[in-house]
Amino acid sequence: MIEIESIKKDYEQILEQLSDPELISDWQKGDELAKRKKSLEKIIEKDEELKEIKNKIEENKTIISAGEDAELIALAEVENTQLAEKEKIFKKELVSLIKNEDNKEEPKSIIVEIRAGAGGAEAALFAGDLFRMYSKYAALQGWQQKILDSHPTELAGFKEIIFELKSAKSGGGDVFSKMKYEGGVHRVQRIPQTEKSGRIHTSTASVAILPKPKRALTRIKPDELKVDFYRASGPGGQYVNRRETAVRITHLPSGIVVTSQNERNQLQNKENALTILEAKLLEKKESEEMKKIGIKRKAQIKRAERADKIRTYNFPQDRVTDHRIKKSWHNIEEIMAGKLDPVVRSLQKSLD
Repeated sequence: MIEIESIKKDYEQILEQLSDPELISDWQKGDELAKRKKSLEKIIEKDEELKEIKNKIEENKTIISAGEDAELIALAEVENTQLAEKEKIFKKELVSLIKNEDNKEEPKSIIVEIRAGAGGAEAALFAGDLFRMYSKYAALQGWQQKILDSHPTELAGFKEIIFELKSAKSGGGDVFSKMKYEGGVHRVQRIPQTEKSGRIHTSTASVAILPKPKRALTRIKPDELKVDFYRASGPGGQYVNRRETAVRITHLPSGIVVTSQNERNQLQNKENALTILEAKLLEKKESEEMKKIGIKRKAQIKRAERADKIRTYNFPQDRVTDHRIKKSWHNIEEIMAGKLDPVVRSLQKSLD
């Protein structure tokens, strides 16, 4: 849950942003900031009211402990009983306000990026297995899925695949809360399809979970982009290879390069590429802010970096182990078939 001090810092930052003269030309962002300012004000005001109650209780305790005036002591004791009840109510209200703010902050959509790591063809196959695992999990949750970019291999694996998951619930948020701990390096131990001698191989794939930002939060100027069109590539010589439908976008200030080639028209691929770019720019911004704030804030966020090995899928032993919470599950085939709920619940319980 968000801490009050963090909320106060956010509030000060919003006041600064609202005083920016350039905000006049971006009414959508201004409207969102004003709504968030009002929401945070309610929390800060409730916290101040709670502090006043606590101070009054302490004052009454001083009167009671002094033991000088019996009538005054009786009044202080009665008032403290009433204030104690009021304090309980105010605490519940404050927790409720903060929880609502927590839920507001969680995005309704995320971008999932899976890349083959160490292990060659087997790593690409494992990346494909992870994609199918998350796709099946998303279907069980009732989420919407859209592939934004992919680089498949001949053996039904992926060098890289990027897709969007969107919560179908009106409140949103559940897609991020359930997927946020999937980011990091996933390791597989099994006998690959390509292995003739029956040896167990270890391969890896990295997963990145990027919250999809609202357009108002990521201001990309057209003159900061270099857009190239080219023929899509992939096994099998599909229809998309015949025309220059694939899109490559370079964000010149940051040097970030994104591509999309899954759709059959340039416009849709460009839209998909911009979605990936926005998510990566937000990730970059959050990463830079995290470095400034330091280790304490990073520990609170608990989102794994790509270099962190978070989980091992051991097929010969029918076991999945999450190294962060030192817990294992069996029935690996069921987990790979999208039945991730036991893993997700354990992570939420230990890391939230």
